[in-house]
Amino acid sequence: MKRFANVLLFSILLGVLSGSALAQKPAVVLPGPDVRLFPLEDLRPGMKGTAQTVFSGTEPQEFSVEILGVLPGFPGPRQSAIIARLSGANVEKTGVFAGISGSPVYIDNKLVGAIAFSFPFSKEPIAGITPIKQMIDLFEKGTADNRRGPREPRAFSFAQLASADWKPNLPKQSVTSASLIAPVSQGSPLMPLLGQQMVPIATPMVFGGISQESLGMFAPQLMANGLLPVSGAGGSANITPLGTPNEKTLTPGTSISVQLVRGDYSIAAAGTVTFRDGNHIYAFGHPFLSLGASDMPMSETAVVTVIPNVNNSFKLSIPGTMMGSISQDRASGVFGELGQAPKMIPVKIKLHTSRDRSDTYSYEIANDSFLTPLLLNLTVYNTITSSERGLGDSTITIKGNINVRGQESIELDRRFSAANSPVLAAGSVAGPISSLLGSGFDDVQIEGVNLDISSTDTKYAATLERIALNKTEAHRGEQIEVQAYVRTESGKQFVQRIPVQIPNDATPGQLLVFVGDGGALQEGSASRAFVPQDLGQLVRAINKVKKSDRLYVKLFRITPGAVIGTSELPNLPPSVVATLNSDRNSGGYTPTVLSPVYEFELPPAEFVVSGQQLIALEIVP
Repeated sequence: MKRFANVLLFSILLGVLSGSALAQKPAVVLPGPDVRLFPLEDLRPGMKGTAQTVFSGTEPQEFSVEILGVLPGFPGPRQSAIIARLSGANVEKTGVFAGISGSPVYIDNKLVGAIAFSFPFSKEPIAGITPIKQMIDLFEKGTADNRRGPREPRAFSFAQLASADWKPNLPKQSVTSASLIAPVSQGSPLMPLLGQQMVPIATPMVFGGISQESLGMFAPQLMANGLLPVSGAGGSANITPLGTPNEKTLTPGTSISVQLVRGDYSIAAAGTVTFRDGNHIYAFGHPFLSLGASDMPMSETAVVTVIPNVNNSFKLSIPGTMMGSISQDRASGVFGELGQAPKMIPVKIKLHTSRDRSDTYSYEIANDSFLTPLLLNLTVYNTITSSERGLGDSTITIKGNINVRGQESIELDRRFSAANSPVLAAGSVAGPISSLLGSGFDDVQIEGVNLDISSTDTKYAATLERIALNKTEAHRGEQIEVQAYVRTESGKQFVQRIPVQIPNDATPGQLLVFVGDGGALQEGSASRAFVPQDLGQLVRAINKVKKSDRLYVKLFRITPGAVIGTSELPNLPPSVVATLNSDRNSGGYTPTVLSPVYEFELPPAEFVVSGQQLIALEIVP
């Protein structure tokens, strides 16, 4: 009897536990290596299944999927896309929307793949699905080492290092659209408008704290790369520490954000988790930006709602706690790992406005050779224009430093007085960052960017009209005076008196006295290209760039010289010149006919002075 009671008690407990397990069993298979995959070759038209994504909040909701067929050779050779019709109250209202990318599709509790493609302007919610095996196979190769392969240092010119007119250079999507029914010629610009192409679903990039004006400046570049700019809900995303994942973290069907900026500004791209294998996360089903090896924050996400839109419905979401990092961004989606903290670049900006107000902005941005300069350019521009005028004349002074591990600090000291001063000021910061991260050196680690920006609504610009000397002959070691006549845009003229010390070792003969702004002084070497030997040489070259907002005085002597790399070699002996000009040598140096003797940088004046003048001076014994 006692034995029967024990058996009965065990049976009851077993039933309770089984019932509890069944009650708690999610609608999809739990993440892990035991998830069953649906073979692509077993798919047949008419098969029905379910998919999951978040329409509001954090919990995934189901909708129905009907398989229409398999399209081989899309988006590339030895790849396939599954064509399916979606149904359900939510998707029938929104269609295939931006943010649904990565939604897992199941048939008979087996994972089929990720919703990733759509037909623009389709009257029905018909989508393309990336088979899950394509996603896993691609990311299984080389996930042990996600670093970029070895790169070669690239050539730079001083014009590139000095320019503040920086333009973003985002990579193009590796997944290209393929025509299924082509009523116009291949490659015609009409094809996307006709809706006869299956394209990667746009990735909604939610901007918090970014004005519509700033967003409009960069929207064309973002949209050209498959990103849908969305004005965000809320102005910031807190800089949270790395969270501790559990079995409920980023499960299939939940929303996931790739955070590019967080802090006082927030920029995050939203999608859906397809598959979780232990700490490995597979999402999107198509590339984010085709960055390859990457290092970007991966965060949990709460969805405000899905906005139905005639042109392109989209998911409005708010990034939450960072749970890991995205380490791969390739043709079949993104791959991340829980518990891994990405390397971010902290940015701190102190802004002094024309109304005697000071504000401090603190945030961090993702570390990537393509994205970091763009993100910095956008946020610096937005910082200025959010408090100051974005159109019309203004004068902006920007000072600060870029800290590079193991190198001297890059010092920023620029001033712009023009109608597009905010654009130039932001570009003057993005330019050096772009040069550093795109240099080809593998040891570039930017540890922080600190900026002090002052702005006024008045334009302070002037032109150097002429120069004069107090004497036409001078002895070695003697001091002469150069008079620089400068005229403002209002017509007012003033004279700047510049003392110049003739070097004690100056050779008797004619010297040329140059007075001009930094940009004009650098024109002679601006087009010269050089390949830095190491990161330190590139940093020193950036720090040697002349400033375009002030005048320089430089004495030249007419004598053969050469420039090798970033070094000027003046007054070369005839034997050295003959060696460089030997028939057995070609290239490697730039010949010069003017050798520098003396150079002096004037402190910045009230006005941003531009222009250049040249005058001769005779050195007598």
